[in-house]
Amino acid sequence: MAEDPTPKAAIVGLAGPELTPAERRLFRRAPPLGAIVFARNIDNPRQMADLVVEFRLAIARHDAPVLIDQEGGRVARLRGPHWRHPPPAAVFAALYARDPVAARRAAMLNARLIAEDLREAGITVDCAPVLDLPVAGAHDVIGDRAHGSDHRVATALGRAVVRGLQAGGIVPVLKHMPGHGRAAADSHAQLPVVDAPADAILARDARPFAALARERSWGMTAHILFTGLDPDLPATISPAAIAFIRNRVGFRGFLVTDDLAMKALDGAPGQLARAAIGAGCDAVLECSGDPARTEAVLAETPPLTRAAAARLAAAAHHAAMLRRRLDRSRALAALDALLA
Repeated sequence: MAEDPTPKAAIVGLAGPELTPAERRLFRRAPPLGAIVFARNIDNPRQMADLVVEFRLAIARHDAPVLIDQEGGRVARLRGPHWRHPPPAAVFAALYARDPVAARRAAMLNARLIAEDLREAGITVDCAPVLDLPVAGAHDVIGDRAHGSDHRVATALGRAVVRGLQAGGIVPVLKHMPGHGRAAADSHAQLPVVDAPADAILARDARPFAALARERSWGMTAHILFTGLDPDLPATISPAAIAFIRNRVGFRGFLVTDDLAMKALDGAPGQLARAAIGAGCDAVLECSGDPARTEAVLAETPPLTRAAAARLAAAAHHAAMLRRRLDRSRALAALDALLA
């Protein structure tokens, strides 16, 4: 079969700490746009950096995005003994209640230190910040990953995280659009249903996303059925929900799905990938690292569109332009003093 040099609009998980021969063959035949790494891919800094180089060589694109979930707290893939373990977002929300200026500074410094670790590993995109606004009675899958339940606090601290990551040359991902805070179920395990009308979602849940819509970050969809937007389809594969994110929330940046392998979505991997791109997402995320799922997604995902490529390039260029040198020891000391 002839090799296709055009990347598919898919970001895929890898099976382990180094590429397998089967992955190399698949990626030559159907190159993905990028990769996302998890704990199963990470051993030590040298190995991590080597894996990123190995992946980019396999798809013959030195600038391919490599993603990670490095929020802090319970969602952090880089951990000790080789990496600092950042605190969860709720820590900064608690500080904000006492001292908003200190909280914004601390959130920015924390994100800047995260960015430093990611750049050294060759990772270019961090799936953070979480801008969801939890409500009483919602599932705790978001919980302390959120910057509190006040949209003004979440916006202020989310913006600080975005600026901190970009100052380290890392592209942020705003998640989970248009808001996961009302969900009474964990979308990793089942499909949450939110019955709030569109105007209520826009007035509360989506406000931090709308406020940060022009930050040249990526966005990530929520695997939630919002009946006020589409009574039949989860947001990730709903043209109506994606149109709501684009037109009413105002997000025009690079939009990627949450993981297609999560149990909230029902359907074959390739079918889901086609549906998400058809709904208006720029790229799909298939995190499992399972060879059969990865192959199915790459087989049926269309190539990246020109418009999506332009949005992708704009975010990467913006982060590169904002990158500044960091005195890590001074930044860490300043952060520790703010959080003491």
